[in-house]
Amino acid sequence: MAAHFEIYKDKAGEYRFHLKAANGEIILVSEGYKQHASAVHGIESVRKNAVDDKRYERKVSASGKPYFNLKAANGEVIGTSQLYASDQTCEHGIEAVKKTAPEASVHDLSAG
Repeated sequence: MAAHFEIYKDKAGEYRFHLKAANGEIILVSEGYKQHASAVHGIESVRKNAVDDKRYERKVSASGKPYFNLKAANGEVIGTSQLYASDQTCEHGIEAVKKTAPEASVHDLSAG
């Protein structure tokens, strides 16, 4: 299966999305949104900003593991990665988002 976004409802009833790689691994997760339309807008923002390296904020967790945030032009975080074992694997995650997000399909799991 190709890389794709999944929209879902969390336990608090908020809409969220994540970007899954072709191997099924989640490579980016969103914040919670009150409205479904806001989650859809968030996906469009990820698609638009994913190709720009300046939109990636490389960070280190309290446990010393690297991760990244993808930010919109206004500085808002629109997606956060998992924690990675090394800076190199974190960079691979960024490249995966850059490569797959712009054309990734959307699977809406929130209905029902």
